[in-house]
Amino acid sequence: MSNENEGTAAPTPPAAPSVPPAPASATQGSAPAPATGEPVTQPLPPTPAPGTEPTQQIPPAPAAPAYGQAPAPAMHGAEGWPPPPPPVPAYGAGGHGGGAWGAPLTTDGHPAPKPKGKGGLVAAVLVAALLAGGIGGGVGYWAAQRSDNGTGSTTISAANTPKDLKREAGSIAGLAAGALPSVVTIEASAGDGEGGTGTGFVYDQQGHILTNNHVVASAANGGKLFATFSDGKRYDAEVVGRAQGYDVAVLKLKNPPAGLKPLPLGDSDKVAVGDSTIAIGAPFGLSNTVTTGIVSAKNRPVASGDGSGSKNSYMSALQTDASINPGNSGGPLLDGRGAVIGINSAIQSAGNGGFGGGQAGSIGLGFAIPVNQAKNVAESLIKTGKPVYPVISVSVDLQAKSEGAKISEQGAAANELVDPNGPAGKAGLKPGDIITEFGGKPVDSGPTLISMIWTYKPGDTVKLTYLRGGKPTTVDITLGSRVGDK
Repeated sequence: MSNENEGTAAPTPPAAPSVPPAPASATQGSAPAPATGEPVTQPLPPTPAPGTEPTQQIPPAPAAPAYGQAPAPAMHGAEGWPPPPPPVPAYGAGGHGGGAWGAPLTTDGHPAPKPKGKGGLVAAVLVAALLAGGIGGGVGYWAAQRSDNGTGSTTISAANTPKDLKREAGSIAGLAAGALPSVVTIEASAGDGEGGTGTGFVYDQQGHILTNNHVVASAANGGKLFATFSDGKRYDAEVVGRAQGYDVAVLKLKNPPAGLKPLPLGDSDKVAVGDSTIAIGAPFGLSNTVTTGIVSAKNRPVASGDGSGSKNSYMSALQTDASINPGNSGGPLLDGRGAVIGINSAIQSAGNGGFGGGQAGSIGLGFAIPVNQAKNVAESLIKTGKPVYPVISVSVDLQAKSEGAKISEQGAAANELVDPNGPAGKAGLKPGDIITEFGGKPVDSGPTLISMIWTYKPGDTVKLTYLRGGKPTTVDITLGSRVGDK
């Protein structure tokens, strides 16, 4: 699965491999931090196994060059969370505005130059449509005049004019009308002027805006952020906190308007496959765009990144076929009641090319961070400005060809591969053990294990099953915690 930052497309976006690379030293969470570069991945197969396909963060609608290029393989240790995901084949350029739900990324993490002529192409298409409408109107008037003076067709007008039509509050039009005033288009620019656009939504009445980390990362250090509402009013904003591993960020409007209406938050745990979905965002910079679909799958393990060595994320995502494109990142995924069930963050691309001279576009495979997880992260960021990650303190071998997540046996001292004082160490796990189940759900790879662990909270007790010498053992482990990104 390829997910792109909302902005620029990445030639070699990071992926969620079904097979994990060997970790570095320190062990953190379930997937260790890299010691040198990023994990190596194999090209996306024609029919990848579920949860193992390469993904790219949805890039922000590009306002400038794209970010980064998938780095070299790296070892992931527990202390160096989050570990960088493996590089992915170039899926097409595209992103959320500036650049996690594909435009090519460069090594410095900035969007690749926007192809010349893209804006002209879009403008030409729009102008052509308007011109055609004008011509059609002229021809229609001429035909009507001819009809009055001679024989012609007879038409029947609808009984109600558009202004007389009433749309139920629970209809898609009604839900969209209620949600749009609480959705903002985010413009992010770095000190050098680079950046892009993405989406966010009103989280509370204090002026906090929830979005993706990759949408605002370019402006996090000395850049500028603006949030524009559907009525065209634009406000300065600042970053309150961001979590690279979760790909979640919280902004705050510097002078929030009175009467902000936060979007209601649903319960992503109760979502069912087949439920209706509504996505709102600014695909390719087209603000206030509404698309619809269904929940296509739940708990889809997705690993994504912006192509740089440390900015990657893992999620146990909601999959939807609602059309999501670069610029949708950070926007809300609503259910049939208009409640937020996820944050649109990534897409899978079919290949290079597509709209805008290379940016990736929707093929009906979009991924959203479940809102229950996003809410936990947002509360932590608002209170402390830093994310908190649950960990089991082991180093996972991301290159091991095993049916599960294998704890590394090489690359560091044994007490670094499995912290004897960490959750896994206290439960008796050792280097070489293969974790096959977590919380009663099957684990097929290192990235899958990471995405599962991060759906819990520090202090939660979870059942874990591992193989040693082919013999399965199930233990209870109490998750530890790590504060901040590394």
